[in-house]
Amino acid sequence: MAFNCHPNLVLSVLVLFSCSFGLFSANDEVGTGEGESFTVSSFRYPETRLRPFDLRYIRVDLPLWFSALSIALNSDVDLDVSRIERVPISTLPIICFRDGSPPLPDALNTSLKDSAISGINGLDVEQCFPMQKNITMKLTNNQISPGVWYIGLFNGIGPTRTQSKMIIRGPSYSFTANISVEACTNSMMRGDFCNSSVYPLSCAASDVSNALVAKVNKSMLENLVTCKSDFVAFCVNEGVPNFFSLDIMNVVEEIIITTTNIRFNVTPSNDFSLMCFVRHGAMPSVTWNDYSIDIAKSPLVIHSPLIGRWYISIVPVNLTKTQDSNVRVCYSVESQVLQCPLGKAGPNCTMDSYLLQTFVRRGSTPFESYYLPVAGGASYDSANFPLEPLLQNSSYIGEPDNIWTYFLLDIPRGAAGGNIHIQLSSDMKISYEVYARFGGLPSLDSWDYYYANRTRRSDPSMFFTLYDSSDNKVNFYIMYAREGTWGFGLRHLNTSSDSTKGLTIMSLSLERCPKRCSSHGDCKFSFDASGLTSYSFCSCDRNHGGFDCSIEIVTHQGHVRQSIFLIVSNAAAILPAYWALRRKALAEWVLYTSSGISSGLYHACDVGTWCALNYNVLQFMDFWLSFMAVISTFLYLATIDEVFKRAIHTAVAILTALMAATKATRASNVVLVIVIGALGLLIGWLIEISTNFQTIKRWLFNLVKTLLRRYHWAFALAGFTALAMAAISWTLETSETYWFWHSIWHITIYTSSFFFLCSKANIEDSENQLPTNGNYELTRQDSLPRSG
Repeated sequence: MAFNCHPNLVLSVLVLFSCSFGLFSANDEVGTGEGESFTVSSFRYPETRLRPFDLRYIRVDLPLWFSALSIALNSDVDLDVSRIERVPISTLPIICFRDGSPPLPDALNTSLKDSAISGINGLDVEQCFPMQKNITMKLTNNQISPGVWYIGLFNGIGPTRTQSKMIIRGPSYSFTANISVEACTNSMMRGDFCNSSVYPLSCAASDVSNALVAKVNKSMLENLVTCKSDFVAFCVNEGVPNFFSLDIMNVVEEIIITTTNIRFNVTPSNDFSLMCFVRHGAMPSVTWNDYSIDIAKSPLVIHSPLIGRWYISIVPVNLTKTQDSNVRVCYSVESQVLQCPLGKAGPNCTMDSYLLQTFVRRGSTPFESYYLPVAGGASYDSANFPLEPLLQNSSYIGEPDNIWTYFLLDIPRGAAGGNIHIQLSSDMKISYEVYARFGGLPSLDSWDYYYANRTRRSDPSMFFTLYDSSDNKVNFYIMYAREGTWGFGLRHLNTSSDSTKGLTIMSLSLERCPKRCSSHGDCKFSFDASGLTSYSFCSCDRNHGGFDCSIEIVTHQGHVRQSIFLIVSNAAAILPAYWALRRKALAEWVLYTSSGISSGLYHACDVGTWCALNYNVLQFMDFWLSFMAVISTFLYLATIDEVFKRAIHTAVAILTALMAATKATRASNVVLVIVIGALGLLIGWLIEISTNFQTIKRWLFNLVKTLLRRYHWAFALAGFTALAMAAISWTLETSETYWFWHSIWHITIYTSSFFFLCSKANIEDSENQLPTNGNYELTRQDSLPRSG
């Protein structure tokens, strides 16, 4: 409700009453709904298991009027935070929070000693904490700003997180999440308990004061907007704050916040103050603010303010020298928003500004695009555009070393998982410094990232990555750029020297993976839990890791050594193959030979040496034939008819093929294969007993003697020893030591098969032999009558 107190002879009494009501009761006008809130959105993330090096992102949208974000996570993580330093980062489960884009914990330089509960009060742009069994938190609009927030859950971090691995083993954990966003029922209420009134400042074009004309460039005054509250004045006691909000919808040059019509109900002290605290996106306070000033003495000027909602708090201080609680101060609040004409920016609107148009790349992954000036003479078929044609008609007023050219571009909603790629190249030394800022225009004092030269640039981090930069080339990425408006500023250097005569080419693009994963991996993309944000990541090869696959984890010599171990160790298959061929067990000979060859080919492809067939085909053949070779060894030890052996072989072939086609690499398959083989041997014995049912008593009586005759137990003991060594090597395998212990596995598992084959004696059981006595020999009888 607006109150306009203009003199009127007819309604003077009514006007005086209205003005008094607006003057002394403004703080009570919006009290309806105090302390009440409602749920804007609620999201439940179902139980999800994170395997080693897995990650999950959860996107949370916070509207401008939100009051609190509630998060409840439950997991089966059993981690002692006090002993966190003893846990390798490659197996450390953590949870991260970031404003605007997905977090990247690999870039952290801080320790992870604090729990999420104790450290959340200091939440900054990004923070990570060790994952715990139960995490419950409530973040209010005094702590975090509205917009898009991302929660990232990681099971292990570090360069090896993106490295492709032959096996992935390690601890995994499951979690569930419940996330809800609440807002105050009354849109003009804020605070932890929706108990603080916030008065919006409504903007409209207005007349320009003489004081402002003397200070501000005329072109800025043409786009001047004045913002005021609907209430004429606010009257409060000492220490009682009033809160205001101001929405900045696009890029502006300045905000000037002033108080007018300051008056008291008693004589004030000489050193009274109206302390003004201003904060972008969240409620300000004495300790949490972006700007502060005694606004009773001078206005607050904010240069190049960020786009979004600004909150203003004004608190009276030192109203009187006595402790009189009845002292009240009344004041009015207004702000002037100054904006440059189209195509101009910077101090006094003397710099050039260009809006960049988005061009989506054809046939690319989601959101890949490049940006070109709307009118810059650039070819729309290329992401490159020359800078000099954009600057040749510019006229500057001011310091020669403080000349800027600005570019504005927009990252669309859902593209926060992409990377902004900035490139400059010239045939001479580049005479520009590059500054980037989200939500506004950058300057020497306000920027998010910058590059001046090889020694002056933003601190290296995962979010600012520099590549191949020199005197005549600039090449860097801004990782996981926030969605919204980005401002880029080129600061001109040596404008009077010959360096400005060279041609400089600039390129701005949104790419999915930095440097195309450095040619050491594949660029992939996925979506967060809500499906609203697409994020990209590199899947590196066996030898590299890191976010962009630029970190060499395995050297060339190490790669050669690992390849030799994994491939050559399959030569151990010659031992059981030779013995099977010698005993004329041709089926077993084919299996052992094929298993050794397929395993060698699979590992040659797995380490990146040579792929004879498709990787998935080679993997299937390796695991399937390995499973069959182990089980066939057990079946070979059974002394049953070939008819039954063929039936068991057929059933086992079907079962092992299913195992090899579905989750072949799981560790439980080794135990399962041995159990199946032992079960096949047991079934063979049972079949033998059932076919000789009449001799069961005799077989039981001579069981020990028969087993001793059938098997060479020295070889059997050696086979069990080699099998135990194979099992131990399997359990010792990790992502780092896989090449060594798996090579030992090849040698020991084939050696155990060789010893088991040798353990079978080349004799027939007496109960299966036909007696050689002539009484059992069939003879031809002459049915013709004998002659006399």
